[in-house]
Amino acid sequence: MLILGIAGGTGCGKTTVVNQIVEELRNEEVEVISQDSYYKDTSHLSYDERVEINFDHPSSIDFKLLMDHLSTLRKGEPINQPVYSFVEHNRTGESIKTIPRKVVIVEGILIFTNPELREMFDIKIFVHADSDERLIRRLKRDIAERGRDINEILHRYQTTLKPMHEQFIEPTKEYADIIIPNNKYNTVAVDIVRTIINQRLQ
Repeated sequence: MLILGIAGGTGCGKTTVVNQIVEELRNEEVEVISQDSYYKDTSHLSYDERVEINFDHPSSIDFKLLMDHLSTLRKGEPINQPVYSFVEHNRTGESIKTIPRKVVIVEGILIFTNPELREMFDIKIFVHADSDERLIRRLKRDIAERGRDINEILHRYQTTLKPMHEQFIEPTKEYADIIIPNNKYNTVAVDIVRTIINQRLQ
């Protein structure tokens, strides 16, 4: 099994890159695991308390569970991946049965901040995009998909997203094996990733 870590700031285009890699590897078995599924369980908090959580800080992620699940998959055993609700800011209590695949892609903004988790990745990819572009994408996504108010999004961006990106996410670029500039459809970089994966799988 080959485990890829794909990190980068919010709205940088990680999902686009993941989808391109999955498309390039259509002849291989690929599973995608999102860091967002591993936000800590906050059932003990009220909704108002959950809204105030800084979800862009590494402390919001249940890294232990994520690492346990990756270890289980490496052993050839299935896992029950948590389902997270961005509307409720909490896990739903449901899970998705995930079986081991030849390639497992883990994507998320904070996955390179944990040294132990970093060690589990066979290939580390950082997707880079201009900060203005990332903000625009974040606005569009949160309004359309998560029912957020524009003022709430901008407030969160200024108070948590931007400072957390500068403190925790941008510095992890140095751990990447490959940096993909995602201001446009980057076929060359994705093609290189596909070639490396195919070589490692042989």
